[in-house]
Amino acid sequence: MWFKHLHLYRLHDAPELDAASLETALDEQAFRPLGGSEARRLGWCAPAGRAGTQLLHELQGQRLLTALRQERILPASVVREEVEERSEAIEASEGRKLRRQEKLTIKEQVYEELLPRAFVRSQKVDLWWDSRRQLIAINSSSRTRAEELLDLLRETLGSLKVTPLASQTLPMRAMTTWLGDPGSRPADLMLGDQVELKAKGDDGVLRARQVDLDSDEIQQLLESGRQASKLALSIEGRLSFVLHDDLAIKSLRFDDALIDEASQTDDGDDALVRLETDFILMTQALAENIERLIEWLGGEAGSAGDAPSA
Repeated sequence: MWFKHLHLYRLHDAPELDAASLETALDEQAFRPLGGSEARRLGWCAPAGRAGTQLLHELQGQRLLTALRQERILPASVVREEVEERSEAIEASEGRKLRRQEKLTIKEQVYEELLPRAFVRSQKVDLWWDSRRQLIAINSSSRTRAEELLDLLRETLGSLKVTPLASQTLPMRAMTTWLGDPGSRPADLMLGDQVELKAKGDDGVLRARQVDLDSDEIQQLLESGRQASKLALSIEGRLSFVLHDDLAIKSLRFDDALIDEASQTDDGDDALVRLETDFILMTQALAENIERLIEWLGGEAGSAGDAPSA
């Protein structure tokens, strides 16, 4: 249940929906198994998996939704080899070279024939909707997958106005400052042991793991003009993560004390109770610390055209 990644979005003019109405809307876009000729499909499923049938869990204004994405995996190399074999057979029997359009037609036929027999890959993606703060967070390492989930929610609700959460100070600038000047770091914010440094121009990207980020080597790289595009951070006693320059939060880990608090809660061996207990503890910790992070980044960029400072 504990999220590993966060792509954050600000909701604007969110529709007023009670839990029952939202559940009904989700059911209309519930996941259905892939048809034989379908390449992919996305729909809502129960966050609790086999332990429950609810498509929505809502507690204290915090909503948990889960989407299931299925995709048929048909390697391009398999299609290409089959197209080549069929094309060579036709050319040999007819004594001529096939035109490009004819090969494209063969490729379409091969794809349609092989697709129903392709392996199916399934992936679940969780969405947290904080209806009190008008915030959406998607548990995915991929921005593309997060946007797909927003499209599904938009289709489910009829409309949905969201924008990526943005701060007044660009994360790259703040991370570079924190890295280069220990005195600039907020009291509860600590550096981890990994960083990605980008250089202006064509000098590429430097990645370092399990290093002392306050070392002379790192400082010299900063002095040469490199800037931090990813930085491992931790908020004392709460969580650790890698902050990206687009404000994505990845490799999220919660403090042992919070995990222990969840595990000590009596759930009566009820999987639904365990899911909801973990969810509410997680969202409380995340909501509080997302707000702190945005404050450390100069506050949230306004929706009326405020641009983050460079």
